[in-house]
This record gives sequence, structure tokens and C-alpha cells, in this order.
Amino acid sequence: MTNLRTLYDERIEDGSLTADSAQVAILPQLDRIRTALMTPEKKGFFKRAPEPPKGLYLWGGVGRGKSMLMDMFAQNMGDVPTRRVHFHAFMQEIHNAMHEVRKTGVDDAIAPVAANIAATVRLLAFDEMQITDITDAMIVGRLFQALFSAGVVVVTTSNRPPDDLYKDGLNRSIFLPFIELIKARMEVEELISPHDYRQNRLAGAQSYFTPVNTESRAAMDAVWADLAGGPGDELIIRVKGRDVVIPQFRNGIARSGFHALCGKPLGAADYLALAKTIRVLMLDNIPCLGRSNFNEAKRFVTLIDALYEAKVRLICSAAATPEMLYLEGEGTFEFERTASRLREMQAEGWGS
Repeated sequence: MTNLRTLYDERIEDGSLTADSAQVAILPQLDRIRTALMTPEKKGFFKRAPEPPKGLYLWGGVGRGKSMLMDMFAQNMGDVPTRRVHFHAFMQEIHNAMHEVRKTGVDDAIAPVAANIAATVRLLAFDEMQITDITDAMIVGRLFQALFSAGVVVVTTSNRPPDDLYKDGLNRSIFLPFIELIKARMEVEELISPHDYRQNRLAGAQSYFTPVNTESRAAMDAVWADLAGGPGDELIIRVKGRDVVIPQFRNGIARSGFHALCGKPLGAADYLALAKTIRVLMLDNIPCLGRSNFNEAKRFVTLIDALYEAKVRLICSAAATPEMLYLEGEGTFEFERTASRLREMQAEGWGS
């Protein structure tokens, strides 16, 4: 079995990675889990199944390579049943599954949902564990206790240490046992790298493509391939009973068409929730704005304000330059601030 350090070194040799000692320091932890899970179990009447290895909670700043390491790890697990998923999307699936189970009259919906997961995977590999919703905070402790008890191993990335999860959240005392569970069942490691590779890839790169045509679509696709590193999954963010649907999401990068975000009755709360969840938004096909699509224009202004305040990078294709997007109708004066922000958000180093 080829270890991850060898695979890592091969990527350095072919130029797809830059050597980083902080990343290298994490590889033994991932190989520890990989070796334990990929080693065949010895059969026999009196042989007890080995204890599953402790998982890994890998945290550190944005763009340090956590997701890249997770991808390399999850893609090289051989026949081990593995699920690689963004944590937010996973929790949305859990809530939906619990809703369906409750329809059958079961009082404790967590147990059967956890059992179903444990029957299909041995390894859960999460990207960006964060808890911002009290509905998640109320159930993660019991859910993960059930998964750990069933032998499921969890590896996750996060931008914050365990003690800062759900910080200042409502009824946080209910959540605190989950933090202790993480520390007991997972090794906690910080990826301390001085390099922000996501910003480095964006440095000096074009982030605003106009007009909308074949060339700009190809350019957006190329940016997605470079930043996201593969196909994305649908992301659903639940906000006050509404679903904000992002068609593609991977490694903190979200991609959506203009209509999906601004052509639907969404508001500031929806865009703020989106901005808290993602690091980069790729927005396709921004049209010219005016009287004919005034409501869409207002939502676009609100979206840009939310992204700007949260320092979320915006990469987009648009029908015109920022100053020429909104030329007639009510709101042209107010849009000048949005145009200015769109220009500022294109600057090298913005959002770092």
C-alpha cells in the first residue's frame, strides 16, 4: 500500500503541488487512519473486531490545504466504504432523513438514521465542520455518539478549533458535550501554514468576465476547475424555513447562476447565511439591470453587500462592466455604491 507521503511527493514532482512542511506534518495522522481501516480483519470464532482508530479533526486558516489533504486521503481509501461530503450538506441530509423517519411514528429518529449511515460507510470525511444553527447543535452530540459507537470513523476539516464551535450560540451548554466527544474520539491537529494557497491562485487573476459569451463561460469553467478541483454537489442552506439552493459547491467554493440567487424571493438573511457558509462565490450570467428587473437588481445589491461585509471573494460573468450594469430606472444612484464595491472586490488581495 503506497503511503500518502509518497503520493504527496509525486504531486510535487509533477508540479501540481508546492511542498509545504505544515501539510507534510499532517500526513502521518491520515496514514494512521488509512492503514488501520485498510488492514484486513483476521477472521475466527474467538477474534474480536479491532477497535476503530481515532478520527482526525484538522483545523486551520482558510486556503492552507486542508481540503486538498482530505481529497487525497478520501480518494485513496481502496475498498473502504467512504463518504466525502461537506458538513453542512450532511447535516441537511440528516434533518431530512429524521423528518422521514418521524412520519413512521418513531419517537427517537436519530438512532435509525445513524444506524443507516453506519450500515453503508466506515469512514466519513467532512469538509468545513461548523455549527451555526441551533437545530444542528441540538442533535450532533447524540448523532455522532451513535456513529462512533457503531464503529464509524470521522475525519473532518474546520476553520476553528473544537472549543470555538458554536461559539456564543443559543443554549450552547447543550452543545458542549459534543466538543468533549470530538476530543475523546478524534485527534485534534492544527495545520499551521503561512501560505494561503487559495489567495495565491487568485492573486492577479481575472475575477470579472464580460460580456457573457462563449469565452467568458469557458473562463469561468477554468476558474472552477482550478479552485474547486472537481465536480460540485448541490448545497441547500435552510434559513427560517426557506431553502437557499446552490447548484454547485465544493471545497468552500459555490457556483450559481444569477437567476438562482437573485431571481427568487430571497432576502438579506438568506444572503448572510450564504456568506457565512462559503469562501468564494462564482456567479454566472449577471444581466444588465433596470426597470424591467428591478426586484432582481435590489436582491443583487443585497447579495453584494452580504458578500462584501463577510469578505467572500466574488468571481462572476456579467453583461457589462460594473459601472454600465445599471444605467436606467429607479435605483441607479444607489447602485453606484454596488458598482464601487464590485470594483473593489476585484482588487488583488481583497478578502485576504
